[in-house]
Amino acid sequence: MREPELDRTDLAILKELQEDGRLSNVELAEQVKLSPSACLRRVQRLEADGVIAGYRAELNAARMGLGLRAFVRVQLKSHGAADIARFAEDINAWTEVVRCHALTGDMDYLIEVLVRDLDHFSKFLLDRLLAGGQVADVNSSFVLRAVK
Repeated sequence: MREPELDRTDLAILKELQEDGRLSNVELAEQVKLSPSACLRRVQRLEADGVIAGYRAELNAARMGLGLRAFVRVQLKSHGAADIARFAEDINAWTEVVRCHALTGDMDYLIEVLVRDLDHFSKFLLDRLLAGGQVADVNSSFVLRAVK
């Protein structure tokens, strides 16, 4: 499948929707200086082409009592297909894990974890991540503040 060609107007539409995904078509059209019908056609094309993958609510973790965000780099003991599949299954079951990316380099995965506090993180690390015996090495960093 070829990559869709995006012009300035498409990029402007994407920028506006990333800032506020709840804009009405009329509001979006005004922002990008298109007629509502032309704007709607472009948005529908961007959706059909898979450029816009979906719409979702951005949650305020702190307001939900989840005040500690950590990035955990993980190296597995074994890289067999079954071990990787089991690790992925575990990761997808753990509600504390917000995102998980497989990496190149000295660590296998980068996991973003969202928890209440340091005690909750400790329980997650010891009782979930390390308890399965799949992990060879872990390196954690805690977010002080989001810059961008």
